[in-house]
Amino acid sequence: MLCGIDEAGRGCIAGPLVVAGVIINKKIDGLNDSKQLSEKKRETLFEDIKENTQYKIVFCDNEMVDKKGLSYCLGYSIQTIKDYFLKIDNKCKILMDGNSSFGVQGIETMIKADAKVAEVSAASILAKVSRDRYMYSIAEEYSNYSFTKHKGYGTALHVKEIEKFGYSKIHRKSFKIKSLREPTLF
Repeated sequence: MLCGIDEAGRGCIAGPLVVAGVIINKKIDGLNDSKQLSEKKRETLFEDIKENTQYKIVFCDNEMVDKKGLSYCLGYSIQTIKDYFLKIDNKCKILMDGNSSFGVQGIETMIKADAKVAEVSAASILAKVSRDRYMYSIAEEYSNYSFTKHKGYGTALHVKEIEKFGYSKIHRKSFKIKSLREPTLF
């Protein structure tokens, strides 16, 4: 049994980090790295994945990212998913997309696993769609920020919105944006 793990929102300046783990029970056609799929295709696959897998999704909100740091949150999420799946099958192999286990022992890593391994592709899609849906759900509450467009990533539009309205309570204050820094006097 293989559990694939991937994340969404690592580089965002607003919103949560979302990490998903997936064991596939039945073949799912069309899986790929979520970044290579259209939003419509991700949404369709999201439902197929939920119906044909065992999965665990972990959210770390922006406050946790600010207080504990991104690496801690990634390690915490991976460990939570690992513990969950080892209770199902104590011989379950865990594969994380990328080149770091973030301090979690007993897992493997693979660069571009989200495009090469079905379980990691499925995890990539679950994490991305879950995070996107969350950002859509808060968009009206934070109407000064175009979260339905940029979903919290550091786009030019998002930076302009922060310049105009400041940070909201959903922003990651520990993530420094170069253009918003005070000028350094020499």
